[in-house]
Amino acid sequence: MNWINPALHGVAQPARPESAPVDADGQTQAGFALRVVDIADMVVSDDPNDVLVTYSLGSCLGVAIYDPVARAGGMIHCMLPLSKVDEEKARAKPAMFVDTGMTVLMEALFRLGARKANAVVKIAGASQVLERQGLFRIGERNVAVARKILWKNSMLIAAEDVGGDVARTVRLEIGTGRFFIRSEGVMREM
Repeated sequence: MNWINPALHGVAQPARPESAPVDADGQTQAGFALRVVDIADMVVSDDPNDVLVTYSLGSCLGVAIYDPVARAGGMIHCMLPLSKVDEEKARAKPAMFVDTGMTVLMEALFRLGARKANAVVKIAGASQVLERQGLFRIGERNVAVARKILWKNSMLIAAEDVGGDVARTVRLEIGTGRFFIRSEGVMREM
């Protein structure tokens, strides 16, 4: 099975035994690999033992895409909507921006056999945790750019938890496609 993290150059991990990946408290069970998606990073995988997680989504946008037929999924943690603010940084770290990051995420998933027609897309974050006055509206702009890219690719958002003023942590189980979100101390499935 494969998982790709551009920062780690796609190091493959050995298979692990089957069991429930996430317990009722949202903790990863023994035998499963937790793959952390850092800020301005992405991870894709077709290893059923992987659980992708990104922490503390504030104005950043977390996007998870899963293909239940190919049993492949990926997650990205984007900071800013448009790469035109720093094209050099976008070339070095495309996941930093929604416009370049979403494209790279989809391309990586397609290489694992995922198809647009099967894609289940879930998004979270885009809040105003640090910017309560809403002057820059980074979170809103992140969501708008993601929606536009998904729409242009004939992909719809199946579930979302965006906006407000709370931070969120999200998990995607590659073996099942289950997507969990934790905010304000409460874990729930979306």
